[in-house]
This record gives sequence, structure tokens and C-alpha cells, in this order.
Amino acid sequence: MQRLTVAGRLLITALILAAIFFGFRYFGGSEALRKIAPKQSEESATLPKSDEQGSSTSADESSASDNNSASSGEATSAGSGRSFTYTPPAPNGGKLKGVVELGASGFNSFIIRVDDQKNWKLEKAEFGNSLVIENMASDDDIRSGLKSYIGKMLDFGVSGRDIHFVVSSGAVKAEGTQKIIKALKSLNYFVNTVTPEQEGSLGLKSVLPADYYNNSFVVDIGSGNTKISWKEGSSTKALETYGAKYFQNGTSDETVTTEVTAKAKQVPEDHRKTCFIIGGVPFELAKSVRKDKERYTVLDAPSAYKLDNAKSKAGLNIYKAIADATGCNQFVFDWDSNFTIGFLLNMPN
Repeated sequence: MQRLTVAGRLLITALILAAIFFGFRYFGGSEALRKIAPKQSEESATLPKSDEQGSSTSADESSASDNNSASSGEATSAGSGRSFTYTPPAPNGGKLKGVVELGASGFNSFIIRVDDQKNWKLEKAEFGNSLVIENMASDDDIRSGLKSYIGKMLDFGVSGRDIHFVVSSGAVKAEGTQKIIKALKSLNYFVNTVTPEQEGSLGLKSVLPADYYNNSFVVDIGSGNTKISWKEGSSTKALETYGAKYFQNGTSDETVTTEVTAKAKQVPEDHRKTCFIIGGVPFELAKSVRKDKERYTVLDAPSAYKLDNAKSKAGLNIYKAIADATGCNQFVFDWDSNFTIGFLLNMPN
């Protein structure tokens, strides 16, 4: 090509480019591009799958949910789309009260506004982690954690005399609980302890609406134990059974299923219309099917959930045993309730 003129070189180059262009079109250029491009997934990982359209969360919640799922084996479910419509009465004025739950799996704090009629509204909730039941939380861990909760409540506007501490019945059984009591006493706070029966009654006081006293029951699946409660006239009946960390003691699923079934069958048949359910594992189950910021989330049937970690699987086993034993098909998780709120409601104004 060195002997060719500049015009000749340009002409040959143009002919070669034209041949490539028409050849590319002849053999299907768009199809060729598709074949050599990186393979795309059939469905975007950032969009909900078709069977998840009924569940909506904010971007931050979605990101947090993805992170938790990857690290802790959080529950996943297709979502039933069922809803529970009930609006509890709002407090008329009232005052702020705070409580810290010292549970088997963590320190949780709740601030409510409550009026003279015991109508209440959750103003703030915070959930933490600890290793109390495993006796691996140090004195410094406990002391610093408690100070943090107290400081945040005071900053929110809760009076020091209206901050209370309650040790769950499951955590009471743990050897490390005495560290908590000792740390709180050093801060001049009194620690309230409850029996499983009292905890079940307080949970019911918080979560069960008066309109459902005569046809529904309450379940609180904790790490250390599970409470099943219902109203019998003006009194409350509460039973205790295994909690979601039963596997740490080498207890088999079959043993737990047998006992939970026996306890759940004691719920009167006319109180099995709806079960209001709270606790750590129900929280995980509800999170996968919650719609926006709803107060109440209807859980899917136990068979709909896919779980990875041991605690969640154990809690699901308890949930399934209760559902099978009672025949109840409406389990409603309350995002705002906790037995310690029942403790606050049980106190004089």
C-alpha cells in the first residue's frame, strides 16, 4: 500500500468498512451484540420479585434487611398480603415513661406516653444485643450499656423517677443476670424481676385489645421461654414453655413440640380466633412481610418461611406447634408492644 496515493488508500479503507457494516447487518448485528454482551440476570436484584409486590419498605429498611439476612439468616417469606385493621385509642395528653428490658438476648428500651385511662402510644424503641444468657457479658459491658440507655431516655424528656428496669423471666434464669442487678444497684436503680406467669400477664396487658378479650389469646416467644396467655373473665391465665434458645441445652425439636403442643391446647377453643404474637423470632418473621409502617402485621403460615440460623428455626418450631395445636390461622404481630410496656401500664399514674 506504500505505492498507492492517499486517495487510493482512503478508497480501499472505505470499501473494507462498508463490507464489515453490511456483513454485520446481514448476520444480525443486534443479536450478535446480545450474544457477546455479559449475561444479565432474568430479574433485577434491586426490585422485588413478582411474589413480593405486596410488601413495601423504605430504601434504608430494605438495605438493612438485606444486610441482616446475609449475616444472621433472617426469615424470608413470599408474603400472604393479609392485613389486620385495628386502631388502638390514643392517649389524651399523658406523660412520658421509660423502661429497659433486660432480656436473655439483649437490652431493649421503650418510651411511651400514657394517660390516666391507660391509653398509650410508643414514642421510641431501641433494641440492643448482649450475651447475658451465655454469661459472656462483662461488668463494664453491662454498666456502659445501661448508662447509654438511661442517658438517651433523659435526653428524650423522661424523668429519672419514671425510668424503670425489668429483668425478663428468661433472663432471670441466666447466671449472668446478677451482673446486671449489681451494675444497676451501683447506679442507684432498682431492678424489677417477674415470673413467667407475670410476664405473660403483662404481655397480654400491652398487646391484647379489650375488644378481643373474649375470643383471642397472646403468645410471647422469647429466647429463654415462651408465654401463652388469655383472659378468663377478669383474670389472666398464663403458661410457660420452652424459649427459642432451647437448642443450646441440647433439647430436641420433638421434645419442644410435644410440650408446646400440650400447653397450647389449654387455650379455650372460643379464644382461638386471633393470636396476638410478640417476641424476637416473631419480629424476624413479621419483618419479611410488613407493609410500610403498619402497626400490626399478619404472619404467614409457618410453612411459608425459610430460615437459616438455629434460633430462628427453633422459634419457628414453637410457632408451628402453637398454630397446629390451636388451629388458629391469624397470628398478628404488634410492632409496638412488649411485656415491659405492660409493666408500665400496671403502675399507678
